[in-house]
Amino acid sequence: MQDGADAAVRAALIEAAGRQLACSADGDIATRAVCEAAGVTQPVLYRLFRDKRGLLDAVADAGSQRYAERKKSLEVTGDPVADLRAGWDDHMAFAAANPALYRLMFTSSTAHRRILQLLEAILVRCAAAGALRTTPRLAAQLILPANVGAALSLIAQPGLYDDPALSHRMRDAVFAAVLTEPSTPPGPDPVRGAARQLRSQLALTGTGRLEPVEAALLERWLERMDPAD
Repeated sequence: MQDGADAAVRAALIEAAGRQLACSADGDIATRAVCEAAGVTQPVLYRLFRDKRGLLDAVADAGSQRYAERKKSLEVTGDPVADLRAGWDDHMAFAAANPALYRLMFTSSTAHRRILQLLEAILVRCAAAGALRTTPRLAAQLILPANVGAALSLIAQPGLYDDPALSHRMRDAVFAAVLTEPSTPPGPDPVRGAARQLRSQLALTGTGRLEPVEAALLERWLERMDPAD
């Protein structure tokens, strides 16, 4: 019973802190005001979150859950590259609609890691379609910092970064570095590209034709044929 009550109070405090954060000019919150809005005393907040940093981390985690649910609601088409482009644009829209929460989310390692994993999952689909020049992991590590940097710059200094096409220009430049063109002929090492494509396809669908030890051995061979640069 106590656990259920604590969960309800915890949710109320996170919601109250999120509302206050959205109205904050400096990205900070006042724990006293949060407690008053949630109808509890400050000792309750400190018992559940230890301190204000713990509460803010919980707000960031809740924000990343909202972000993940938003991503799941996006249409998944038969073109993973088109889905990747739509994902970049949706990321920018989320940042513009939730500037304070967005800044907070990307100071939280847990939230940041979760979003990187969501991006990597889309890139696995791109690799399985033969559309990646590099591994999904490296591509994610190139794309997300660019996406976050563009979003934070537009949030913090919209007057300085006043090109209305800036986000799309950056998106296209980064994607050109990691994506293959449909008409691009095979590169100097077509075997490596084929290994990457097969490895990504197996990550998506698996295979029932191999025993677990055989599947692990194949994964190891494919990894050696397409090492991370």
